Amino acid sequence: MIRIEPRESPSNWWTLGIPVASALLALLLAAIPLLAAGANVFEAYGQMFKGIFGSTFAFTEMLTRATPLIFTGLAATLAFRAKLWNIGAEGQLYLGAMAAVAVGTGLIDAPGFILIPVILVTGAMAGAAGMAGPAYLKTKFGADEVVTTLLLNFIILIFLQMMLEGPLKDPMGMGWPQSSPIVDNAILPQLIPRMRVHWGLIIALAMAVFAQIMLSKTVWGFKLRAVGENAAAALHAGIGVKRTLMSAALISGAMAGLAGVSEVAGLRGYLTADLSPGYGYTGIVVAMLAGLSPIGVVISAVFIASVFVGADTMSRAMGVSSYLADLVVAMSLICVLVGGFVARFRITRTNKGDA
Repeated sequence: MIRIEPRESPSNWWTLGIPVASALLALLLAAIPLLAAGANVFEAYGQMFKGIFGSTFAFTEMLTRATPLIFTGLAATLAFRAKLWNIGAEGQLYLGAMAAVAVGTGLIDAPGFILIPVILVTGAMAGAAGMAGPAYLKTKFGADEVVTTLLLNFIILIFLQMMLEGPLKDPMGMGWPQSSPIVDNAILPQLIPRMRVHWGLIIALAMAVFAQIMLSKTVWGFKLRAVGENAAAALHAGIGVKRTLMSAALISGAMAGLAGVSEVAGLRGYLTADLSPGYGYTGIVVAMLAGLSPIGVVISAVFIASVFVGADTMSRAMGVSSYLADLVVAMSLICVLVGGFVARFRITRTNKGDA
């Protein structure tokens, strides 16, 4: 007879090793479709490695791709730690981007050291507003936030298209549905000259450290973890569950909003409806691979960005489909979920008489 029992106290090495082992196993499993496509596995992974570390440009492109993933990964992490399932980071990202464009295209005439913080705060507030409604519905009426945040994504995207054809449309854009460009004073500076990596990366890393400190060193972080572990017990202990959930929701939305600001003010310079290739949804994978650890989110985001950037190079060099990157990310998530189960539980065999 097979019995599943919880592990009493899994070691830190075991817990931290699960995501690493999951990523390596996903790469091994991805070799199967590569072989099926007739590609040389070692050459394919060599091209992927070259696409990440082969030049300064390649490495900075990977960091550029990782920047919004850190923000959206943090958004998912902070919400999920409170058992608040925010699936709306994609929409919140676009709200942050719209707010940045609304303020940064000439509404305020100020030097960069004033204007940049203003658009960052405005974008964060817009993202937080996008999560405030679903959080209120959950705490007030018990509405399922998975449904409300997911459906809100589509509403926000339709609203975005309306704004790009209306108030935000660039009059000099020759009819294209895009916003007016952000003024130079509102652009996030480049970290390396002639490279696309920008100060959004530094802000993302600072937010990861901030989130880690908030979760592990503050009373708010203790309350958040308590609500996530057992909301009923937390309420019995005198913790304001609804207040804690609402604060987690607002901070989560703010992180996603900063992802939008980072992309539009640091990379594009203007807003289009295809600003994000799904960063909000990929952030969920980032958070799960990181084990809902803010610092782990940075490592996880870099790994996933490396897979995507490296797969593009491999695809061009060998004619292998770049969709292999999606396969590796999906396999990584499956492996980490299985690994998380193994880390928390052990499977034992017992005799029928011991049951």
